[in-house]
Amino acid sequence: MNIDLIGSVELTASAAIMIAALSIGFGSTAAARTRIAAWLTAWFVVVVILAATRALYYEGGLGAPGLGVAVALPIAVLCIVVARTQALREEFHRVPLWLLVGVHVVRLLGISFIILYTAGRLPAPFASAAGWGDIFVGATALPVAWLTYRRPTNVRSMIWIWNVIGIADLINAVGLGVISSPGPQRLIFAEPSSAIMATLPWLLIPGFLVPLLFAVHIGIFIRLAKHNAG
Repeated sequence: MNIDLIGSVELTASAAIMIAALSIGFGSTAAARTRIAAWLTAWFVVVVILAATRALYYEGGLGAPGLGVAVALPIAVLCIVVARTQALREEFHRVPLWLLVGVHVVRLLGISFIILYTAGRLPAPFASAAGWGDIFVGATALPVAWLTYRRPTNVRSMIWIWNVIGIADLINAVGLGVISSPGPQRLIFAEPSSAIMATLPWLLIPGFLVPLLFAVHIGIFIRLAKHNAG
């Protein structure tokens, strides 16, 4: 079984789902949807290039600091762009909340962490924590989204709890990944390290999917807080 090939297909499909869902959700016209999809696709391509060239790999690359920038910078850029662009800001408040929740179904790909661990390519506790956490959030995303669609005013508390768990899982996974990767910041010395996450196709997780999903979590918090304030 070629785990990398399967991962490439799985991660590309997950990215395509995210790009399509958010483009439709945030684009009020066909032209707007095309622009959003184009920008997100360009970001995806940049991450693929970084992975293919091993620009963020520890040996010969930028290592953990570069990977940290690749995770944090897109989150900041996404939030700033949506906040400062009137059309996107208006669409953000119109996009169905159930859609923002539902896109997290792609986190079922957390099974990849478990497979990589059993194949001896990722360490514990990083792989198990990130894998099972993502599987839980991904598995519960659809039922929570369905309840949000059916009874939007009655499930706010549940969405708050689910969203806190979801964003905490991402923070935990990133943190464990950093301290399991080669470099002076390494605190978990189990072998192998998490260095594989800076290579193709696995960089698509911290370099594309994690920032995008994290930004969506922030968006859900803002929508919930706005509803409570109203």
